[in-house]
Parts: sequence; C-alpha cells; structure tokens
Amino acid sequence: MLAEINVPSLLTQYITPERINLAVRVTLILLIGIPLVRLIRSIMRKIVKDRLSVQSEQLVVRSVYYASVLILFMNVLNEFGFKLSALLGAAGVFGIAIGFASQTSVSNIISGIFLISEKPFVIGDSVQIGTTIGTIESIDLLSIKLKTYDGRYVRVPNETMIKTEVINITRYPIRRANISVSVSYKANLTKVLEVLADIAAKEPLAINEPAPLLLVDSFTDSGISISFGVWTNQENVVLLRNALMLSIKQRFDEENIEIPYPHVNLITEGKLTS
Repeated sequence: MLAEINVPSLLTQYITPERINLAVRVTLILLIGIPLVRLIRSIMRKIVKDRLSVQSEQLVVRSVYYASVLILFMNVLNEFGFKLSALLGAAGVFGIAIGFASQTSVSNIISGIFLISEKPFVIGDSVQIGTTIGTIESIDLLSIKLKTYDGRYVRVPNETMIKTEVINITRYPIRRANISVSVSYKANLTKVLEVLADIAAKEPLAINEPAPLLLVDSFTDSGISISFGVWTNQENVVLLRNALMLSIKQRFDEENIEIPYPHVNLITEGKLTS
C-alpha cells in the first residue's frame, strides 16, 4: 500500500514563515516598484518634452525606463539571495562569451548614437532604404521602425542604416515630380515641348519656381525620350504625378502627338511583318 500523504506536514515543510516573509517582501517591492517605474518614465517624458528632438526624447526616456527596470529587477533578485557581487562575478565569467555574442548589438547601439547626432532624418520623415519606402515611427538604440505606405511594419538595424544609402524623401519642402515621356520620331519636338510647358503652367498643384524640367533625353528603339519634371510641395508629389500623366495623355490626343510603343518584327514564310 502507498503511504498516506500527510498534507499538513507538507504544507508546514514548504510554507515556512521565512518563505511567507520573502513572498510578502517581493510582492511589496513589485507593487511599489512597477508603478514607480511608470511614474519615473512619465515624469522624464514631461521633463524632456519640447526640449529635445523627438528621437532624442525617445532615447532619454527609454534609457531612464530601462535603468529603472534594471534596478527593480536587481532588488527582487537581492531578496531571493542573489547578491550583486555574485552577479558581477558571473558576468566576469561569461563576459567574453557575451562580448562575442553582442558584437552586433554594440555596433547597432554605436550606429544609433551616430544617427541621432547626425540627424539625417527625424521621426515622421519618409525615407527610402533600398527598395523599402516608409515613414519613420521610432529611432531606438538598436534599430529604427518604419511604417510603409501599404501599412507594413519594417525594422531596420541601425548598422544597416549607416552602411546603406538612405534617401530622405521629405527632407525638403518642395520636390520635383519626374515623368519620362516618349514620342514618335515623326513628332515635332518643338511643339511637344510647348505642349508639355503649357501642361505644367496650367496645373494647379505645380509651382512656378523652380522652372519645370524639359529635356530631350535620348533616342530609343521606339521613339524619342523626353524628361519632364514639375516642382510642387512635397506632400503633393504623388497627386501631381498622377494629374500630369492624365493631362499628357489628353493633350497628346488632342494635338495628334503619337506616344509610340515597341514593335516586334516577325519573319513569316519569307516575308517581314510587324
């Protein structure tokens, strides 16, 4: 037969006055410490508000918050008997291994400091990194966070931002909407340029200064390529580009200006067809 389990004896063995006192102390530390950490973060956010740039505010507030959480965590460990000296000793033992493992993190932190000090972009700017385009939502110690125009969340390590070409799309108040226009070799180029200039002059979203770009760019297999660029406020670039495309198609139809398309020549039964 199995020996009978003495429940009161087990409770007495595991629930001792010392453990009850420990649980009460840890609970009090957490009940007081967690609201205190949040209060410190809130106070620090109010102190630095409007005194620093947005990314610097985030960095300072988060640094103070993480330091407060670390202090709270150390106090809890201390109640469980983990002394700071022992932890430092353990840190010394594993320091080399952690150092190798954290090389990337350290590099990202250093890169983040350079980004914050250099300020190639700020929170709210739209940037292009490689093929990714989005709005910066935060600049942290290890990475930046982007929200793309189609609603995706992108995290880019700070080290990548330092090593990669980054295009700040919204850095300047005005931008040029660029369109490549192709016309037939039969077209009168002088007339084509006059029509494009008239389109730019009549477009409500366009601005007169700087002047529009009208440049005969190259001769291609299917037609003559013209670079057409019109300046506008940076928030209207997409709208302006769309409006220009519609106007070009409408005016070219009215002026009988042909927009060429590639032709494919086929040899069928000894005859050349297109």
